[in-house]
Amino acid sequence: MTIYDQPTGVYLETMATRLYRLAAFVLLLMVGIGSGYWYLQVVQANHYQSLAAKNRLRQVAIQAPRGIIEDRYGRILVENVPSYGLILDRSVVNDIDGSLAFAAPVLNVGLAQLQATLRSQGRSRRVLLAEDLDLSQVARFEAVVLEHPEFQIEVEQRRLYRHGEQTAHLLGYLGEASEEDLVRGAGRIQGGDLVGKEGVELAMDGELRGRDGERELVVDSRNRVRDEIRRDPTRPGKTVRLTVDLDLQQEIVELMGDSVGAVVAMDPRSGAVRALVSAPSFDPNLFAGRLEEEAWQAIIGRPHNVLQNRTLGATYPPGSVFKIVVALAGLEENTMDPSDKVYCGGSKRIYDRNQRCWKPSGHGWVNLHEAITHSCDIYFYVKGQEIGIQPIADYARKLGLGRATGIGVRGEKAGLVPDPQWSREARGVRWYAGETISVAIGQGPLLVSPLQTAVLLSAVANGGSVVVPHVILGQEPVAERQQIIPADLERVRLALLNVVEDGSGIAAAVNGVKIAGKTGTSQVIEQRTWTDSADLPFKHRDHAWFASYAPYEQPELVVVVFLEHGGSGGGNAAPIARRIYEKYFRERRRDS
Repeated sequence: MTIYDQPTGVYLETMATRLYRLAAFVLLLMVGIGSGYWYLQVVQANHYQSLAAKNRLRQVAIQAPRGIIEDRYGRILVENVPSYGLILDRSVVNDIDGSLAFAAPVLNVGLAQLQATLRSQGRSRRVLLAEDLDLSQVARFEAVVLEHPEFQIEVEQRRLYRHGEQTAHLLGYLGEASEEDLVRGAGRIQGGDLVGKEGVELAMDGELRGRDGERELVVDSRNRVRDEIRRDPTRPGKTVRLTVDLDLQQEIVELMGDSVGAVVAMDPRSGAVRALVSAPSFDPNLFAGRLEEEAWQAIIGRPHNVLQNRTLGATYPPGSVFKIVVALAGLEENTMDPSDKVYCGGSKRIYDRNQRCWKPSGHGWVNLHEAITHSCDIYFYVKGQEIGIQPIADYARKLGLGRATGIGVRGEKAGLVPDPQWSREARGVRWYAGETISVAIGQGPLLVSPLQTAVLLSAVANGGSVVVPHVILGQEPVAERQQIIPADLERVRLALLNVVEDGSGIAAAVNGVKIAGKTGTSQVIEQRTWTDSADLPFKHRDHAWFASYAPYEQPELVVVVFLEHGGSGGGNAAPIARRIYEKYFRERRRDS
């Protein structure tokens, strides 16, 4: 209601009108507030209940213990040890600089280092500030939990490789899961998880991982644990037992010393690997925690590529060890009469080029048996020319060369067995006859790994079965039986026996044990004159091989020794094999 004021000509509101309008405004405000409460309490009730629960409940993962790895006798190679880490929870920190300033002296590190660690982990709520805290440091942080609730001590299981460098290439190591690992895990692997990266740790990752558990905790406003309302237990990883003999592995590592190369010891009957040594090596415990850039650079900066597994991940010309294949190819294809003799005067003109034997004075007239015993190059130049490259390549592949062995450890190289088809496809040129004689003595484009060479010697030792090497006890893959005439195989076996008893491998002889073997010395650079390899720079020196098995009558161990730029096979590789056999048969007699 309004009143007209005649003197001023203005309509004036009465008090009642103002009260009505104010009441209407208040009513509208209350309706709005009520609607808001209704929306929050009814429409979004579940959402805010969930938020409230998250404010007082915390899910904490329980790390499943990774499976233990043992040698064939149950001796522990890899285990888990508790490790204390310091976590900074950004969600409950009030003064980040003050928190870091408190932690730095306790951790015995500089403030700048902690700040850099914080920055390196981006915007993560929970930041791992430090690892491997000792008990005094753990006690210091636990004592100030009320003043510094942002700090939490996290206990995790750290991988411990008991024998460090001695088993590094065999066992491998762990690393943070990559995108490839996440795909491989199909939901079982989460970002940030540690997974096997090389060796047995990778090959058996699924069995070793186990399954993580979870705790659901009640925490207060200061993030302090008040109660545990749920616990899903872990499922520990399985224990994995290997075929490897730790004593033999350690003996070989010691024998290799500062040498660069590889040794494979294997049972020729089953393919069970008894030792797998690549030198030089590295300490896999460095990968058990966070690997700093400086430590990584120190590893890759060491000479001779310590991370390379030379037993299976590197290939080399086999030198005279390959004469075993050439001899079998010639005998099986009837292109070689074992009684035929070839004259070796130290050199011979073949394909308008002077070809040399390793022995400048020559070997005189030699047959197959004598040529293998004394590793005569001239004999195999002539016989390789007669046999031809295709039969040689075919038998090399039948005996396990030129393809992966199937050991199941990542990084294995297939090697190379050349033939005319390979030459056309890979090089775009035809195969030249002059290349065949180089292959006949294990040179040219021919490449094998020490593990493949062990498979070759196993086939000779066991009567023609190409075994599949394996390192997991209980796994015995089926061997591939090759049809080789027993008489031909026995001719080669007798010659290999004579190599050690009275030939180029006599340095491998062991009293009371009949050993059959073949020396090999492969050139790294072409040498047109007789040159002592020891007089050359290290990277130009010959590679040294000795491939063997024992006992001759009932073979149970193949030993292949390879020394990268190691000089003479008979002079340098064979003595190492002798010491390995002495260790093996001494232990076997002691246990029997």
